Amino acid sequence: MENNGFYKLNWLQRIGFGSGDLAQNLIYQTICMYLLFFYTNVYGLDPKVAAFMFLIVRLVDVAWDPLVGTFVDRVTPSLGKYRSYLVFGGIPLTGFAILCFWNGFHGSVAYAYVTYVGMSMCYTLINVPYGALNASLTRDTGEITILTSVRMFMANCGGLAVASGIPILVAYLSPDGQTNTAASASAWFTTMTIYAVVGLALLLFCFSQCKERVVMDSAEADNVKLSDLFMEFVRNRPLRVIAFFFITAFAMMSVGNSAGSYYMVYNVHAPEYMALFMGLGSAPAFIFMPLVPLIKRKLGKKNMFYVFLSIAILGMGILYAVSMIDAFKTQIWLVMVAQFIKSTGVIVATGYMWALVPEVISYGEWKSGKRISGIVNALTGIFFKAGMALGGVVPGLVLAYVGFDGENPTAQTPFAEQGILWLVCVIPAALLVLAMLIISRYELEDDVIDKINAEVEARHRK
Repeated sequence: MENNGFYKLNWLQRIGFGSGDLAQNLIYQTICMYLLFFYTNVYGLDPKVAAFMFLIVRLVDVAWDPLVGTFVDRVTPSLGKYRSYLVFGGIPLTGFAILCFWNGFHGSVAYAYVTYVGMSMCYTLINVPYGALNASLTRDTGEITILTSVRMFMANCGGLAVASGIPILVAYLSPDGQTNTAASASAWFTTMTIYAVVGLALLLFCFSQCKERVVMDSAEADNVKLSDLFMEFVRNRPLRVIAFFFITAFAMMSVGNSAGSYYMVYNVHAPEYMALFMGLGSAPAFIFMPLVPLIKRKLGKKNMFYVFLSIAILGMGILYAVSMIDAFKTQIWLVMVAQFIKSTGVIVATGYMWALVPEVISYGEWKSGKRISGIVNALTGIFFKAGMALGGVVPGLVLAYVGFDGENPTAQTPFAEQGILWLVCVIPAALLVLAMLIISRYELEDDVIDKINAEVEARHRK
């Protein structure tokens, strides 16, 4: 079977691959969770300005992602078709990420644009080829499930390190012990430097452990063109399904993650518990991600999505009720329980969705004869960044609409507090309902994709 592309990997290779997502999360999750908070409370940007900037950055990504996807499919660098970008993109990504949290040009919109756009473009230069990397390691669907579980487990290690570690470290390094004042600016810069440098080291480790075996030959690569991106989207129905699923899933995560810090400061009035609350956004991964292969075998793909998306909605409902009922508002433990329930559903459902990407790559190869992994990942990148665009714009617009005052470090109006609650519970829950409707249209069950992979390999042997 290995001679036919169905390779088995050892645990060092699996962990090495997963370390790439751990690295990206140490850097990018810090941007997603805390950059808006840093901009409005430390750097001095108006929420509406920040919201518009987040939209512009995502529009730049829409143009940049397909160019990157086409380029990585056409070109084979000496260090590897996909893994080489972990090195080429990792170094500038580290620099731009650090500069995003530098307050040397306090309140400068131009500086914020340059550093955020630069960081996002470098992230794409890593993320698109990294997304294609697992499809180049093996065709084995069981191995892909294990790889995805390891990847998501390690990604959530990064998420936990960011969610809990960032506020603790910033508060420790800040002269006033706070995370949301101008005095904490140097602490934010030092913290991001530490996380970005560790992330770069992990990217280099990932590079060293990945061996590409299932890639298109040079003749096929020469025929790849930008128009393949649009053709693939038209002819690959499963790709369209997961593309729209990515939009809703990443919009949901971006909205909820960016609002979590505001929620703990202004709604719960317990900023000292921010690290615990944000950390619970990743903690369930350590329990449930290792169980995903077993859960999938027992429930099947679609039922697993339905069950865990429903669990996430339940957690959001509990979180909303706890925040609205006066008798529960002081019960911090109830807030944490609701956050754990919500996060359990989100982590499993959004973690496993990455295992679907190699499937739609194989489906596209079966339909067209081209294994354009870079282009497929560029398409999914466009859509998950479209979701993140919504997730980045919506919080800023909602905060502006409800009259959020970034200069007040302790209190907001009741209307502003309600707006923050919309961002934490109501809007994400609505997006999850939509996600369930979308994933119901996905058609590549395991027996179908196994048959497709076998047929593709049989063609290559002729």
